[in-house]
Amino acid sequence: MVALAASVLALGACALAPAASSPASIDPPQGQPIMTLTASGIQIYSCEFDAHHRLGWVFQSPQATLFDRSGHAAVRHGAGPSWEAQDGSRIVGHVLSQRPSDNNASVPQLLLETHSVGGSGVLSAVRYVQRVHTVGGVMPAGACTAQGQVGSSPYLAQYVFYQ
Repeated sequence: MVALAASVLALGACALAPAASSPASIDPPQGQPIMTLTASGIQIYSCEFDAHHRLGWVFQSPQATLFDRSGHAAVRHGAGPSWEAQDGSRIVGHVLSQRPSDNNASVPQLLLETHSVGGSGVLSAVRYVQRVHTVGGVMPAGACTAQGQVGSSPYLAQYVFYQ
């Protein structure tokens, strides 16, 4: 599965040229990378009314498993956004900056900062998280027809954790 995810990421990155505009930096202001994991999962959306009383898809949360280089599930990614490692350590972050993906029709690349840490373990020292090499995950193509309707979109990405 991880080999497939890596192949899709590599092919997607090679097939599409980067955006021509000058993207915002998603590099952390400081810190050393401590691990890079490959995510496979979905982005979940809900059908909601906007300020003009029109229905549209609104991002709710990610749901993904992050795999290490050996293909072992290492971290669970969910709402918050949050990450929980197999050893019980957990972080919650908030977005500092984003830039468009290098792949068309893909969620943006992000820089997040940790604002909450729980448990002791591999994630305890993480200060920043980058989401890069995103493929997919944009709002569902199907029509949003009823408030509260839920839709999802598969995505792949790499997450780089910095201390």
